[in-house]
Amino acid sequence: MTKQNRALLSELVRTDFKLRYQGSALGYAWSLLSPLLMFAILYVVFVKFLRLGNGVPHYPIYLLLGIVIWNFFLEMTMQGTTAIVGRGDLIRKIRIPRWMIVFSTSLSALINLGLNLVVVAAFMIFNKVGFLDTLPLLIFPLFEVYVLALGMSLLLSALFVKYRDVSYIWQIILQAGFYITPIIYPLSLITNVTLQKLIMINPVAQAIQDARYAAITHATTTGSNVFGGGYYKYTPFLIVTAAFFGGLMYFKSQSKYFAENI
Repeated sequence: MTKQNRALLSELVRTDFKLRYQGSALGYAWSLLSPLLMFAILYVVFVKFLRLGNGVPHYPIYLLLGIVIWNFFLEMTMQGTTAIVGRGDLIRKIRIPRWMIVFSTSLSALINLGLNLVVVAAFMIFNKVGFLDTLPLLIFPLFEVYVLALGMSLLLSALFVKYRDVSYIWQIILQAGFYITPIIYPLSLITNVTLQKLIMINPVAQAIQDARYAAITHATTTGSNVFGGGYYKYTPFLIVTAAFFGGLMYFKSQSKYFAENI
């Protein structure tokens, strides 16, 4: 990447982060308040009233980490979907690598993730959750979610240029995915092994469970527990790889038409 492109990328990230909260009274604080408010609502309803998570060590933190990772995936893909169309004027005026626009939104979401993980760490300290020796492994499921979200963002942003219904369809898929993914409920509540495997094929579900195992408790059911020693446990990683390269290839094939279709 040239020095000029690095400077442009840095400016795109700063602008995106500023515009996101422009005009709101709390500004950047919403990047922290949004997952915390969702956590508070889900905690009261599903933990206090429905008693989900009984038997799971440090379940409130377990729940919060799941919400933070899911929100990262949601934010990155939703922002990425409209990235190209939202920067239409810039694309028409100057020659800029199209992928850089989508990449800048991913970095903005990554900043939010970092801030939210600081909040998770603070909650862990406040609730006296011991830091596990596997904590450094947290970087791997987070990277997996990032690569998946980047691939989906490239694909969705290119599709959105031609089909504006894409954003509405993706919102519905995300809403369904939130409840299918073991975020609110522990995966151990699902007693059917086949259903567990179907759930854990989802890379986001597998990454959330691995992140919980690395950071919160080793009592977490992971993909290795569900799939055992078979090759099926690599299915989520194959999906991530296919999503990234498939999204990248489609984006590159359509990027030359962006200026005239926006």
